Amino acid sequence: MAASMTRGTRAPPRPGDLSGEGTQGLPNLSLEPKQLPELIRMKRDGGRLSEADIRGFVAAVVNGSAQGTQIGAMLMAIRLRGMDLEETSVLTQALAQSGQQLEWPEAWHQQLVDKHSTGGVGDKVSLVLAPALAACGCKVPMISGRGLGHTGGTLDKLESIPGFNVIQSPEQMQVLLEQAGCCIVGQSEQLVPADGILYAARDVTATVDSLPLITASILSKKVVEGLSALVIDVKFGGAAVFPNQEQARELARTLVGVGADLGLRVAAALTAMDKPLGRCVGNALEVEEALLCMDGAGPSDLRDLVTRLGGALLWLSGHAATQAQGAARVAAALDDGSALGRFELMLAAQGVDPSLARALCSGSPAQRRQLLPRAREQEELLAPADGTVELVRALPLAQVLHELGAGRSRAGEPLRLGVGAELLVDVGQKLSRGTPWLRVHLDGPPLSGLQRRALQHALVLSDRAPFTAPSPFAELVLPPQQ
Repeated sequence: MAASMTRGTRAPPRPGDLSGEGTQGLPNLSLEPKQLPELIRMKRDGGRLSEADIRGFVAAVVNGSAQGTQIGAMLMAIRLRGMDLEETSVLTQALAQSGQQLEWPEAWHQQLVDKHSTGGVGDKVSLVLAPALAACGCKVPMISGRGLGHTGGTLDKLESIPGFNVIQSPEQMQVLLEQAGCCIVGQSEQLVPADGILYAARDVTATVDSLPLITASILSKKVVEGLSALVIDVKFGGAAVFPNQEQARELARTLVGVGADLGLRVAAALTAMDKPLGRCVGNALEVEEALLCMDGAGPSDLRDLVTRLGGALLWLSGHAATQAQGAARVAAALDDGSALGRFELMLAAQGVDPSLARALCSGSPAQRRQLLPRAREQEELLAPADGTVELVRALPLAQVLHELGAGRSRAGEPLRLGVGAELLVDVGQKLSRGTPWLRVHLDGPPLSGLQRRALQHALVLSDRAPFTAPSPFAELVLPPQQ
């Protein structure tokens, strides 16, 4: 866990102002007199890095003078020693300034909103919420990431749709927002390139759970978007970066505080991630379930989270008088087909053949499955006893699917987009012994005995009466002015 954070005394910049001390973009700082090993040693020993130190490190990452081993060492030093609020704000700003800043028409200012998740299992909220917000009159320039650790990445899911192109220039992003109202893109060399390098390195250096690195990574991608408001979904639980709500709340407060320091209105929702969100886990399968949600159907926990996060964002940005009114508007966009219509426009605008985009958005679930990558084999697991489903543990499920190719162990490693799992039961329902409860989609050989045991361990049964599973939404941390 990072060191405690204290607020700096610098006045917050205007929203979207990344000029820092009056210079535009990331300055070409020399690491003299402190060389990179000295900076690593300083942070390793618990020292505080100055603004020049942090900007020098980021410049070295971008210009290639920092070796991969040095980047990994600095990430680990930050993971173990932490950063205070001012260090984290400077790192966030330096990452944001490492590339081109996005500029939008003045008339869009109050319309620009976004959402980000710290990562979970089965978390396909962004795929649904971006077009739903666009249908509510917002502009959503979402810069997303790939799978990190055992969690899935929004870009990986979208790339399971043939032709979908996540690399878009800032100029192309503006066209996408004009055409569809939303876009979901990756970190090109033009946009936040320093974070793209650090993000990939964190995935393979066991530094995914560093509070200041998470904060800087998330907010750097959002600061360059020039947003009116941002909602961040901070996961906690057995399959989240932070195992308990208190640690997640610390991250939420840091995100809100650093956002305010940088002139960005941020709210952070704390949501539970002990069980998968929805019923599907795996890239193509999650696209199918996102489409089902945009049909006005699908799992109740997914719809609940989409509408609550969307409602909070519409309220925060002034598009709704209350969170409840905002949630109702998002729900209406799911039910009347307008969110699905925006998703179709986004697919076609980002490279998907228009006929395929139309077929995906108008077809039945069975028809959609024929259009997306599919695994070669399916294997069902049976309930070992009678009982009520108390929990389906997300972490062992995600770990097995990772082994099967749904996730990556090295940066840039290709994924098996059709690999995944479908939950055939809901938390709270009665289950009889021998009833199928999980369907695994796999490309390779059958599940090993170890994998099968790990998956069966994910199913937790009890003898209590059937019950309605609670919402994953726990609380909302608001910015100071709210």
